[in-house]
Amino acid sequence: MKPVFQDRRLEPIRRKVEAQERLSFDDGVALYRSPDLLAVGWMANLVRERLHGNRTYFNVNRHLNPTDVCVASCKLCAFGKRARDPKAYTMSLEEVWEKAGHGYSEAVTEFHIVGGLHPELTLDWYCEMLRGLKQRYPQVHLKAFTMVEIGYFMQRSKLSAREVLTRLRDAGMDSMPGGGAEIFHDRIRRIICDHKLTGEQWLEVAKTAHELGLHSNCTMLYGHIENEEDRVDHLTKLRKLQDQTGGFVTFIPLAFHPDHTAMHHIPSTTGFDDIRQIAISRLMLDNIPHIKAYWVMMTPRIAQIAQRFGSDDIDGTLVEERIYHDAGATTSQNLRRGELMRLIREAGREPVERDTLYHPVERTESAFTVLV
Repeated sequence: MKPVFQDRRLEPIRRKVEAQERLSFDDGVALYRSPDLLAVGWMANLVRERLHGNRTYFNVNRHLNPTDVCVASCKLCAFGKRARDPKAYTMSLEEVWEKAGHGYSEAVTEFHIVGGLHPELTLDWYCEMLRGLKQRYPQVHLKAFTMVEIGYFMQRSKLSAREVLTRLRDAGMDSMPGGGAEIFHDRIRRIICDHKLTGEQWLEVAKTAHELGLHSNCTMLYGHIENEEDRVDHLTKLRKLQDQTGGFVTFIPLAFHPDHTAMHHIPSTTGFDDIRQIAISRLMLDNIPHIKAYWVMMTPRIAQIAQRFGSDDIDGTLVEERIYHDAGATTSQNLRRGELMRLIREAGREPVERDTLYHPVERTESAFTVLV
């Protein structure tokens, strides 16, 4: 039985969703401006179940942040520090390899590796880091470096995106996370992250990676100074590139955490906005397979609810996430595998452990340490 929408303006969008027609830019704006969250969520859940049935995915992963030293001064960031900051850190290669082993078990399928834009670490250093990880943990998928980091490696090494990505791929990089996209509109980027790649450059690096056979995720940072049109513009640009390459695996909407940043005066997003963003992402990104509710950012409780509003992924066990916690996140730095499965089951979904590229992972309980 179809629900009765309180916002009758959504009826034309419902007809499109039911007919599996692509939503327009104006449709996206209308979704953001509608107060009828249950209607938007109903449509997003329809698409989600059409694609993934009752499944919700999670993985057993480990975050590695080799350095927080960064030459950029992004107003939205609480993680990056100047090299002279007494609180800044930079791991040696041996420390990175040792850190990867903390909390490691044979259950870990992914290392998620991102860091600051360090003024001295070279492309050769990062390649050696990847080779060392592959040598020590050959079965672990290395999801490493944002498009912004690739752009900085290009600048430092005087090499093209294709050359940088090829060297990293050959050293062991298996895929890429989707961070640093923020909001693509130039007006916004000039204010919040003018030291980073432009939106078009971010998309060009992603395109090159996909052409080289490297899959990636993609993100959007919302809840700062952007408006509804900026969000829809961002989503449609991702959708357009996905039409060309098919290389995006998962979209992760990231709520801005203002604490300890230069934009600390901006209020945090509400649960309403977080759930709405998940739902609209599922509706607009018809060609990106997965929508992740990143529990570290939106809390396990909201991520659980999101599994009924368009999300089909709740992320992983993590083990010591730093970037969002430096910005004031109060969630745990890891969740046990059993806790993730409980959250998923209580939402009425079927938990499916996956690897980075969403192949199901079959386990025996003896494969796990107490950590996961």
